[in-house]
Amino acid sequence: MKNILVTIDFDKNVELLIDKAFELAEMFKSKIWLMHIAEETDTVGYGVGPQVGYVVGPLYIRDFKTKDFKKEHRLLQGYVDKLQIKGIHAEGLLMHGATIEMIIRESKKLNIDLIIAGYHKHGFIYNAIIGSVSAKIIKKSKIPVLIVPFE
Repeated sequence: MKNILVTIDFDKNVELLIDKAFELAEMFKSKIWLMHIAEETDTVGYGVGPQVGYVVGPLYIRDFKTKDFKKEHRLLQGYVDKLQIKGIHAEGLLMHGATIEMIIRESKKLNIDLIIAGYHKHGFIYNAIIGSVSAKIIKKSKIPVLIVPFE
């Protein structure tokens, strides 16, 4: 197992996922890829007409999104730095896009051997309407997936 991808969302359980990845990486001398899929910018909106696809909206919203992206980048790099201090080869990936599709696509590109994702317990209605990211990863991935339950 040479490459481990850990999907993180900066919630209170991120350390648990990273600790599990660390244990495996240390055991197998693996590289850890920490991936965070940043929130889509579609809350700003897209123009229509001759310039379809350009970002429109008030400057303060675009500035807010930029600050969020920079904050997420700093957080991600902090986790990577901690792993490297412990002697684990690690890199961070901060991306935009559809979550499941990005995870699957990047896993193939990076020759990932294991995907680690967390699982939040939700009620029946939530699962019926939205579903869990971890369940969708399992359904679409051809790569083994380790699910770490939270709570």
